[in-house]
This record gives sequence, C-alpha cells and structure tokens, in this order.
Amino acid sequence: MKLLVVNPNTTSSMTRKIADAAHACAHPETEIIAVNSQDGPASIQGYLDVSTCVPGLLDVVRAHPDVDAIVVACFDDTGVDAVRCITSAPVIGVGEAAYHAASMISPKFSVITTLSRSLAGLEANLLRYGLDRRCVRVRASDVPVLKLEENDPKTIDIIRAEIRAAIVEDRAEAIVLGCAGMTDLMSHLSEEFKLPVVDGVACAVTFAEALVKAKLTTSKLCSYS
Repeated sequence: MKLLVVNPNTTSSMTRKIADAAHACAHPETEIIAVNSQDGPASIQGYLDVSTCVPGLLDVVRAHPDVDAIVVACFDDTGVDAVRCITSAPVIGVGEAAYHAASMISPKFSVITTLSRSLAGLEANLLRYGLDRRCVRVRASDVPVLKLEENDPKTIDIIRAEIRAAIVEDRAEAIVLGCAGMTDLMSHLSEEFKLPVVDGVACAVTFAEALVKAKLTTSKLCSYS
C-alpha cells in the first residue's frame, strides 16, 4: 500500500516530523511518501493561508497519481474536498480524523491549537462534521506554528497549561492536538496527564489504511465528481 502524506505548507522540517509520526504508526508494509508543497505559505494559520496553499497541495497530489490513499497533514483540513475531486483514492484530513477518533474514546474533548485566528475555521469544521456537541472548547495557545519547530521547553509548557485548563475548566476527557506540528508531543503528554491526547497524523494514517483495506474509494456520484 502506498500512502501519500502531504504537508500543504512549505516547511520541510515539519514534513520530516510528520513523516516520522506516520512511519511510527503505519503498518510495516505501508510505503509512506511524505511531501510538502513547493509553493504557498510556510505555515497555515487562518483563512488566508488556508486559501493560498491549495494550488500547491493539488500540484503535489497530481504528481503522485498511483497512491492508494492520501493524508492531508494540516489540521484545518485544507483543500481536502478539492483533493477528493481529483482522485478516487480515500483522502483524509488530520483534523477530521482526530475529531472522530476523540469522539470514539471520550464523551467530550477539547482542542489545543496555535493562534487565535485559527479558532473560527476549526469551530466551523466541527460544526460541519457534526462533532461540535462533542467538543467542549477549541483553545488557542497563541503559539505560532513555526515556533513548534524550535523544540523550546517554554513552548511545551504553554501547551501543558492549556491542557490543564481544558481538564479543569472544560471538564474535557480527551485532548486533541490542533496542529500537525504538534504530532511529536502525543505520547509523553498522554502519559503525563493520564488521558488520551489525540494526534491527527497518527489517526489519519491508520484510518486511511483501514479504508484501503476495506476497498473503499471516494464517491464520484456527484459532489466529488
């Protein structure tokens, strides 16, 4: 099985981090092809970045026509519907994957994301997916996406503080990490806080493998034709 994991921004260090997370959870026989866009923003934070990164994302997908499934590794689920229109392979956004996974293992969850300007888009996605009732709050850490690439302990402490607040104030029973750049934090934060901390990259990769094994493809009847 060939799985294309696309980082729609142009930051290669984040792509390497995403690739490591994908390899860690994928079946040994799954070939992971991790690529980032060559054109577009260096990070995706808000409506303008979401719009401007789509052409580069589509170029990457068109350059890999023989893959069995595609993961769009941006928590905004940037361009997922557009990608579904140009392929019959299953296409999974890491945001949608994480939300569904959290809803399967907890009655309510909170999301910890990056900048405040991302909140409206993520909240709109939850409403669209029908999972807004399960998400008690989307919290902005106000940590820029590219700051996550620096591995600064102070940055992780900010995310920890938001998780503590989500547990106490939101009464969340699971935490969704609202940025693909946070993928490397899942394991130790889950252990530290003794609750599920959900990473969308891992969820999207395993969901994509499951859809391929179930021989399911993207519907071309109407909307994605």
